[in-house]
Amino acid sequence: MVSHAHPGTTSSALTRLNVTAARLLGIPPTGYAHLLGMAPEHLNDDLYRPPALTSIRIAELATVHAPWPEVALLLARQSDVGSLGVWDYLITSAPTPLEGIRDAAAYLATVLDTTTDDLRITEDGSRVTLSHLNRGDLAHEAACAVRACALGLYLRRLREAAQRPLVPLHVALATDAPRRYDALIELYGTRAIEFGAPVSSITFRSADLTAPTPHAQPGLSAVLRRHADQSLAAAVPLRDWLDLFRSALVSVQDEGGPALSTVARRMAVSPRTLQRRLDEHGTTWSAEVEAVRRDHVARLLHTTALSVDAVAARSGYADARALRRAVRRWYGTTPAALRRAGDPQAEALEPAR
Repeated sequence: MVSHAHPGTTSSALTRLNVTAARLLGIPPTGYAHLLGMAPEHLNDDLYRPPALTSIRIAELATVHAPWPEVALLLARQSDVGSLGVWDYLITSAPTPLEGIRDAAAYLATVLDTTTDDLRITEDGSRVTLSHLNRGDLAHEAACAVRACALGLYLRRLREAAQRPLVPLHVALATDAPRRYDALIELYGTRAIEFGAPVSSITFRSADLTAPTPHAQPGLSAVLRRHADQSLAAAVPLRDWLDLFRSALVSVQDEGGPALSTVARRMAVSPRTLQRRLDEHGTTWSAEVEAVRRDHVARLLHTTALSVDAVAARSGYADARALRRAVRRWYGTTPAALRRAGDPQAEALEPAR
């Protein structure tokens, strides 16, 4: 899976975490309920990827209502293991905490927009340093909260993996010292916090991260990595009106077949208005239906053992012959060859444009 999957978006789980913090801070929903990705059918479904801007705006509202160290602590406290999906378990289920955090760095895109956020791991003899780089367009206070919270999340997951207290050797934050930072001392469990650093980072003893993870199950990490790949491949990014339309179209496809009137009703517009909006976005109803059907067929071939006849039936084709013609048109190959390739992102099998 490419490192920059679905640029400009984050996981719905991360958005939910920000919403929870906003509610606990008493921020009126009217301040963020209108943002893209906040509709319940998107916010509560891990298939969707809301815009990163949605989480950014909620974080900015949070830091208006409370000092950024307290916001960082609140976010970390609300992030119980599993709240961020498969990313959490990549850390807690690996043979060692260090191997887990390496997997978390490789699959950071399951949670964050990796065009703006990055997790880097540096091993230097007896020390391991995790550095979080954030280049997002956030207000200053919100950026401070996000960076501090990221380090706190890494620490919390590593503690859960090790199943014992881990005290970092050093914490560095790329921000000026706040007036009070008791919340940060509580978050990291140490007073060894440096402010004004060029990069936010947290440092551990290597021995703390290389000890075997209790109850680790052989082979589980590989299963979780495959699941992370599949989750990213199937995700539906929400960036603009066209993304919202496509998410509605996908949901109708899953219900048995796309109908223009049904999708129009879900988007609270008339069929004629829907077609006009598609034209404004440089596409058509038939082209969008074809794209959804293509992705649906590829997903069934790569994630199930269904026969070609069964895939055809589930995808709205009259028979396997019609499905084979469609796959040949899209990918220049057969359903069997596409299934053997095992990767819908494979360069040699890119759909024809």
